[in-house]
Amino acid sequence: MAESHRNGRSAAGKGSINDRFHAELARRNTWLRRLTRNLTERTIVSLITLCGIAAILFVFSIFLFIFREGFPFFRQAFSVRGFFLSMEWHPTSEVNPRFGILALLCGTLSVTLVSMALAVPFGLGTAVFISEFSSRRVREALKIVIEFLAAIPSVVWGFVGLMVLNPIIIRLTGCPIGLNVLNAGIIVGLMSVPIIVSIAEDALRAVPDGYREAAAAMGATRWQAAYRVVLPAARSGLLAAVLLGVGRAVGETMATLMATGHSIHLPFNASFPFFHVLDSVRTLTATIAAELGEAPRLHPGPDGLYPPGALHYQSLFVIGMVLFAITSTINLVADFIVKGIRKRR
Repeated sequence: MAESHRNGRSAAGKGSINDRFHAELARRNTWLRRLTRNLTERTIVSLITLCGIAAILFVFSIFLFIFREGFPFFRQAFSVRGFFLSMEWHPTSEVNPRFGILALLCGTLSVTLVSMALAVPFGLGTAVFISEFSSRRVREALKIVIEFLAAIPSVVWGFVGLMVLNPIIIRLTGCPIGLNVLNAGIIVGLMSVPIIVSIAEDALRAVPDGYREAAAAMGATRWQAAYRVVLPAARSGLLAAVLLGVGRAVGETMATLMATGHSIHLPFNASFPFFHVLDSVRTLTATIAAELGEAPRLHPGPDGLYPPGALHYQSLFVIGMVLFAITSTINLVADFIVKGIRKRR
């Protein structure tokens, strides 16, 4: 009896020791899991914060670089009237260099207007069809096609304008050359469509299904529900899609370089109320791409002034500042409009 009692006490003691050991081990494992989870969360939050700060720093660094390279031009050759209101762009002249970008601004504006006249209705219509009317199989097929359009390089689009649209425009209109505003507008419009469709379709899909169900319950057709309910509910996202398309058109380089004719010309006429889509033009981005590699980066002379070649180089960076200001203005306007729409809701 005594022996069995001692064995029982020994077994009970061993059991309590094992229980305490496993409990301590479980507490340590729980502590380690919490520590690992906290470290992982902190690491992820730190990386996200770093990415956000890096994005802001990259934007400011790009702007500072452009401003640093173009600032000497402001001190030596810049004038508001001569730069913005003159269409004489002769930066390589050794006798009288002129840096007027009015024709370049009008060329960029005309190509953007033509491209948006094509891309906005086509892109928004495609987004509405994908979101509201197409079957699942058709929707997936259209998304693949649109993503394929977005994957085509801009230089390939430029070849399409140069080799395909150029002879077609000459044959249909009788103009001497098919590299003009119409050609570049069609190409840039097709390039802007994927961005507009993707963002607009996401905005339409974000509208709650309850809106559509309520419209159907009141007897509205699918088109009436889309036109009177879904589109007004998603207008802020649709506006963002359009403005991003505008930014895409303003910033396009290679396609406009190859499809516009690259001629310094105002596509306007006093006897005609609109611009001429069959005129060859030159855009701001194409000018930078075509001339930056040939413009020498020279140092100032003994008198502290830069030679004309260096002013040419610096003026291209000032054009970059103008493009930066245009895109920033577009984004700010979009932000104000979207905020105003949300407040009215």
